[in-house]
Amino acid sequence: MSEHTVPETPPGPDPAAAPMAEPPAVAEAGLGDATLPEAWLRLAEALVFAAAAPVPPRALAQLLPEEADATEVLAALRARYAGRGVELIETAGGVQFRTAPDLAPALRKVIEVPRRLPRVAMETLAIVAWHQPVTRAEIEAIRGASLSQQTLDALLEADLITSRGRRETPGRPTLWGTTASFLTRFGLKDLRELPRREELLVEPAVLPPAEQEAPADAAPGDGPAAAAPADPASPGGAAAARDNG
Repeated sequence: MSEHTVPETPPGPDPAAAPMAEPPAVAEAGLGDATLPEAWLRLAEALVFAAAAPVPPRALAQLLPEEADATEVLAALRARYAGRGVELIETAGGVQFRTAPDLAPALRKVIEVPRRLPRVAMETLAIVAWHQPVTRAEIEAIRGASLSQQTLDALLEADLITSRGRRETPGRPTLWGTTASFLTRFGLKDLRELPRREELLVEPAVLPPAEQEAPADAAPGDGPAAAAPADPASPGGAAAARDNG
């Protein structure tokens, strides 16, 4: 990622005749009615740029003066980057620089997109996300199929799931849950932003009263075709909604 620069100032008087700008340590940036020292914003910008994971306000607070409000500083920095090619977004309890979503189609022409997880891994990940903490046996019961160790290993290697301890039952099976990397990958602030399961269910089509029943003497192919139930694993079903991102 290249170094970020502060947006250019609008055209004004001749720069040679303009008074010299204040040093970054004392210059101030406006946010509504409040003013924040430019040095605070520069420090926040550098921290978020250098961090490998989303930066929470408490991490920035350790670097700022005691009188500084880290949340306010991050809000000012987010406003500064709004609408630019790189934006500051909230995810996984912190903030992180991300390319603007509307530029994704253009960037995919020159940047290799990471390989998507196999369908079985996405189904497993969705079950873990909505039912965590959950055991392997419970995952298999929900999917109605056995779960291979290879699938678990793929999710562990991608840092999308992690062990959440063991259930105090015979055998003490491992409990699985999602990670902060899961939130970051799917652009979620926290697990409360997951869509509710009922929102992913496709409601059956309601036929007009005149079409609800075909005449008794009609041939099987004469009447209107019955709408096939939506397959939750189809591109328009629940599995695809889980796979979004």
